[in-house]
Amino acid sequence: MGSYTMENEKIKVTIANHGAELVSIFDKENQREVMWQADSAFWSRHAPVLFPNVGQHFDKKYLYQGQTYPAGQHGFARDMDFTVVSADEGSVTHRLVADETTKEKYPFDFQLDITHSIKEGHLTVSWKVVNQGENTMYFTIGGHPAFQVPVLPDTKLGDYYLLFADDKEELSYILLDTSSGTAITDVTYPLPLTDHKYQIQEDMFDHDALVFDDTQIEYAAIAMPDGSPYVGIKCDGFPNFGIWSKPGAPYVCLEPWCGRCDNRGFDKDISEKNGINVLKAGEIFERSYEIIVY
Repeated sequence: MGSYTMENEKIKVTIANHGAELVSIFDKENQREVMWQADSAFWSRHAPVLFPNVGQHFDKKYLYQGQTYPAGQHGFARDMDFTVVSADEGSVTHRLVADETTKEKYPFDFQLDITHSIKEGHLTVSWKVVNQGENTMYFTIGGHPAFQVPVLPDTKLGDYYLLFADDKEELSYILLDTSSGTAITDVTYPLPLTDHKYQIQEDMFDHDALVFDDTQIEYAAIAMPDGSPYVGIKCDGFPNFGIWSKPGAPYVCLEPWCGRCDNRGFDKDISEKNGINVLKAGEIFERSYEIIVY
C-alpha cells in the first residue's frame, strides 16, 4: 500500500497511497500529533477524500439518463489505491483514474489528482478533476480531516472551542435525517458565537454532522481552552462545510465541501441535484484548501 512522508522545520506530514489519505500531521514545535489516529473503537479513518459524492444519495442510489446506479456514502475514492505521479521534498501528487470497476457505480471517465504540499506550518490539499470522457460529468467532492481533541493533558472535549472568522457573529446549520443520511432542509438551527467562538458541547453531534451551506464558513479552527487555535482550515469559496464527531470520540472533523449529500427525498436525475459540480467533456475542475498548524 505504502505512504509518502515529507517534513520541514514546523511539521511532518504523511499521506497514504490508499485513498490518497492524509494520515498524520506531526507538530514538531509542540511535539504532538494533530490528526486523529483512526482508533477503530470510534472511527477508523483519518482524512478521507469524498468523491464522487459527499455524503449519501437518497436511498443509496442516483439516477442518470434513465439508469439507476448504486452509491455508497462518501463515494469510492477513499477506498481505492492511488498512484504517485510526482513527488519532491515538499509536495506529492496522487492519481486515480476511472476503470471498469468504477464505471459500474459511476459511468464517467475521470482523472482525480490530489496534491499535498507543505510550507512552514501550512499544508495545502489540492484537487484536480478532469473529465476525460465525451459526456458531461456530475460530481461532488469534499475533505473530511479529523483532528485530535483534546490535545492537552487533563482536558476534555468540552473545554475546547470552534473558532471562526473575525466577522462571524452567528452561523446557521441544517441536520441530517439519520435514517437516510440526507439533508433536512426545512429546519435551520442557529449557532450563536461569542467573540467568533463556540464552545464545543459534548452532545452537539448526537444528531450526526452539522451542515453549513451558502459559503458560510471559509475559515474554521479548533481552539485550546484558553481560546488560542492549534489547528485550522482555510477554504475560500467552498459552498458547503461539515462539522462532525462520533459522540464520545476524542476528535472533531472540519470538512470543506464542494457540494453535499442529497436533500431528503431527492429522486431526480443527478444533473438536477442542488449544488452539483458540472464538467463538460475535456474540462477541468480545481480547488484547494489549507490546513494550518499554529
